[in-house]
Parts: sequence; C-alpha cells; structure tokens
Amino acid sequence: MTASKKRGKAAIMADQRNDAKAQSEAHTDTKAAARNPSPESKGTRPQASVPEHNTVLVICGGLSHERDISLSSGHRVEGFLEDAGWQVTVHDMDSDLLDYLSSADTRPDLVWPLLHGANGEDGSIRDVLEMAGLPYIGSRAKASRTAWSKPIAKNVVRKAGLTTPHSVTLPESMFRELGAGKVIDLLVSALGLPLFVKPTMGGSALGCSLVTAADQLPQAMVSCFAYGSVALVEQAVEGTEVSVSVLDIDGTPTILPPLEIETPNGIYDYEARYTPGPTEYYVPARLDSDTLHAVEQAALTAHKALGLRDISRTDFIVDREGNPQFLESNVTPGMTDTSLLPQSAVAAGFKLSKLYSSLATSVLAQHREAGPRH
Repeated sequence: MTASKKRGKAAIMADQRNDAKAQSEAHTDTKAAARNPSPESKGTRPQASVPEHNTVLVICGGLSHERDISLSSGHRVEGFLEDAGWQVTVHDMDSDLLDYLSSADTRPDLVWPLLHGANGEDGSIRDVLEMAGLPYIGSRAKASRTAWSKPIAKNVVRKAGLTTPHSVTLPESMFRELGAGKVIDLLVSALGLPLFVKPTMGGSALGCSLVTAADQLPQAMVSCFAYGSVALVEQAVEGTEVSVSVLDIDGTPTILPPLEIETPNGIYDYEARYTPGPTEYYVPARLDSDTLHAVEQAALTAHKALGLRDISRTDFIVDREGNPQFLESNVTPGMTDTSLLPQSAVAAGFKLSKLYSSLATSVLAQHREAGPRH
C-alpha cells in the first residue's frame, strides 16, 4: 500500500477524529472537569515549542484484539499534534512500515507508537524502532516487557515498597493436567472470594472477570484463556478504582491528578471503558488530600521502579484503609475520547495539543542514541 493510500485511510477517518475530539472535550467537561480539581494537582503546565520542519509518525492499528482502540488513539493524537503545528503521518502496523521508515522521502524525525496489546506494549515495536535508529516516544523495550507481564510487574513494584493484591499465576495446561475442578476448588480455598481473573498479558480488560461465587470461576477461566494462555488470579480488593498518569517532560515528571472510575456494575470492563455515558469519572478522585498524595507517589514509584519513561498510566484500587493497591502499569495508555489520561489532563487544565506537543519536543531535544542498548 502506498503512502498516499495510507493517508487516504486517515482522511476517511478525519471527520470521525474531529467529531471525537469535540465529543471528548464535552465529555470531559461534564464528567471530569466539573469535579473541580484542586489547584495543587495541576502542576506546572508545559510550554509547547514546535521545532521547524520536524515530522512525527504515529504507528497504530496492528492485528491485536485492541486494533480499533489503537486506531482511535492514533488518529486523535494525530489531530492534536497537527493542531499544535506538527507535520504528522499515521501508518498502520503492516508490511509497508519498514520501507516507510527507511526511505529518505518518508523517514520521520520522531515516532509515537500507539499500538495497544501485543507487539505494541510487549517491547517488540520498540526494538524495531531502535534497530532502525529512530527516536520514539515511550518506554524502552526491556521496560515495556517488564510492565507488559502483570505478574512480573507486581513483583517489581512490591520490591519497591508498593502493595499489590495477593495472586497466583496459572497456565491453561495446569487445569488440563491436574483437573480443572480440583484446581478451581484449590483456588477458592486458598485465595478466598471475591477473585479477579485476567490474562497475564493484555489490555482493555479483555478476558477479565470479577468472581464473587465459586460457580462463576470456570467461565471466568474460559473467558481469560480466550485472550491468553496464562491467567493471573488475584484477590479482589474492595475500594476505589483510581488511575494515575505520569509524563516525563524536559526531565521532570508531570503527575496528572488521580482519576476515579465509577461504573454501574462495579466492573471497569471493555464496554465501560469505550462506551460513553454509563461510567462516571472524577478528577481528582474523591479521596482525602493525604490519600491523593499517596496514590500520586505510588504511581511515580511504579513508573520509576519499572524503568518507564515519557508516558505511563498506573491503575490502583485504593482499599478501605486508604492504601493504594497496585494493579498494573500501561506503557501505551489509551488516547481515545473516553480514555483516562486525556480526561485527567483536560480536567487538570492542560490543553491536549500543547501537552502532547511538549512531550514530543522534549523527546526530540534529548537526541537519543540510535540502535538497541540492553
């Protein structure tokens, strides 16, 4: 597929992207910004300064289960960067990509990989970009792989002093070899109820289930194994679901105010994430000032302990004692009109075009060394 055809695909989605931008601002204004974020949560607002003639390539799409979300994220970021004055191109994750990256006519100055799911968040696209000698926005391959594996990430942040729900990790083969019924009985007796079941790798809550009764566990395991061969089964913590985003701009971490998620059924699943309307967001989260500070610092600790850079979003359950319980960190946060990072940023007073532009400018200014370094 030629570059002109790829831009044609972007043009087809242009109206949708522009509509989504308008909807996002309205959605955030009514469900997040109206919550009156505290002044101290806003921080210093980055000042955008766009280098002349610099081009950004946004990579999105791919073949993961999260393809549609990735496309939506990619085209929204494209629009905001263009609003800030950048020359932006969007490219799918396909067999033409390497040619596009290597051609003198199309090779970009900076890449923003917005691939969700496998290949995008497991470090592989970042290895490819480093082999191609291209600077990119986001965590390096090794750190991405660490965060991508939820059990490994939990172990890393636990060593850094964070708390995380007790869990076990079991492959699908374990259920076949030992007997599914016996393993399920053991899970319930050892971990108790309620439980949360999810694939060890993946996003958008695909394959995730809250289990409140033992007879729900078999179906939860089936749903989980539809999206991955290994399950993470953890004790479900009752409390407030909170997400905190961190951006590294000009060498300083910007912690966006914690965003609280409230869903009608208490489960932040795929439908709740990407269907505007039923889910309520509160920015900042409805927590006391000490707890807000604690969850902000926990997100920064996770960001640093996992070796993340540029941008991350970490999800927590704040339990009834006010302790942030780490769930996972995302190296490629969603950027759709219902995604958490953009809502949190707008509610805190940031203009998304300036914020994304400042992030891109900051990465370019670092003149990152080309080629893989592990």
